Amino acid sequence: MYNSMIARLELDHRLVGFGDVAAAIGKAGGDIVSIDVIRPGQDKSVRDLTIQSPEQAESAIVEALRRMNGIRVINISDRTFLAHLGGKIAVTPKLPVKNRDDLSRVYTPGVARVCNAIHQDARKAYSLTIKRNTVAVVTDGSAVLGLGNIGPYAAAPVMEGKAMLFKQLADVDAFPICLDTQDTEEIIRTIRHISPIFGGINLEDISSPRCFEIEERLADELDIPVFHDDQHGTAIVVVAGLLNALKVVGKQPEQVRVVVNGVGAAGVSICKMLLAAGVKRLVPVDREGAIVRGGAYDHPMWRWLAEQPQVQETPGSLREVIRGADVFIGVSRGGLLTAEDVKAMAPDPIVFAMANPTPEIAPEEALPHAAVVATGRSDYPNQINNVLAFPGMFRGALDCRARRINEAMKLAAARAIASVVSGKELNASYIIPSIFNERVVAKVRYAVIEAAIQTGVARRVPPDFR
Repeated sequence: MYNSMIARLELDHRLVGFGDVAAAIGKAGGDIVSIDVIRPGQDKSVRDLTIQSPEQAESAIVEALRRMNGIRVINISDRTFLAHLGGKIAVTPKLPVKNRDDLSRVYTPGVARVCNAIHQDARKAYSLTIKRNTVAVVTDGSAVLGLGNIGPYAAAPVMEGKAMLFKQLADVDAFPICLDTQDTEEIIRTIRHISPIFGGINLEDISSPRCFEIEERLADELDIPVFHDDQHGTAIVVVAGLLNALKVVGKQPEQVRVVVNGVGAAGVSICKMLLAAGVKRLVPVDREGAIVRGGAYDHPMWRWLAEQPQVQETPGSLREVIRGADVFIGVSRGGLLTAEDVKAMAPDPIVFAMANPTPEIAPEEALPHAAVVATGRSDYPNQINNVLAFPGMFRGALDCRARRINEAMKLAAARAIASVVSGKELNASYIIPSIFNERVVAKVRYAVIEAAIQTGVARRVPPDFR
């Protein structure tokens, strides 16, 4: 992973030249991408150098600069940390309060009329408050990125970032809620109590298996959509990518045998969506081997999988069950597959190695033997990224005031994402659109609303559907 930092340096030109500085940075593993002169001078000058480098090289670069004769290191700023100073989001009013008349309308006494209107008809909260366009991004900090159980304070930057993406990509107002409890009942109770002001709940970075019960209970108890993005966002984008990858190799979902390695929150949801998409031969695999039809398991979601007729009966390790498979989907850990494993798959295999930051197999190692390779990383083609799913999903759910997000809406979102890549564009290196493709949110929104109306969970028909 490459990071960027800004080094503010004072150079004594009598002792050192800029070429010496650049050479030292390059030798330590850095690359100068920009130079800003802060204070020029004949004998001394102050400059800001923006330096990109691998994360592990940062300390070596700083140490090399400190050792140089004629250089004074004034400050080192990590640009990522600078972007987070003071938080990344803010609440701003939609209209100014400039005089007493303004104040009387937005607050007392005028606001009392609005309160009474909502008291008489609670549905008016959607038109008269922020509820119509606001989502809570809720975590307990128990499963944050690849960092694990780091708690609610350390999880906050991720939740803020999610809120930024909601607003920028789909104009959804989102607020981070970081709960200082990991008790299932307390989490459910707290979210239920704060839900009146929100139009939807996005659960984030809550560990398995608690995440399944929390989402299921809240979806049943609340009348607003509840969506665990680590499960369903990942599954939606995986299925979108797979639909297009199958087109590339000329296969159909009902024809292929799919191995899903890693049966946690994301893996279970991927398995469910694969079945909904028409996959007839599924092999879920965890650390102890394949989960088989008819098997006895303590994990409730594994028991559910073992009851599905599409789940195969043959036990075995990952290395054994991957033989002859058409598709490998990994949401587990890095370095589990080898080139020999890919070679043992069916002709024109599809490999989605999505462990981060190290995939189950490096794309360079898989590509000579696989027809299509995707990862969760942005520095390789075919990035499987949740950002393609959740903004449009909630934009659609909010616009039709859906009571819940169901399987039909998720599958519709997956197909909508896949459709953004046209037949002329589709190839082995381009099966999934960029997260910055402006058509993604619009297509997902439309598909989600259409599915919500068809399945009876929409409480409102937006104007563009009338």
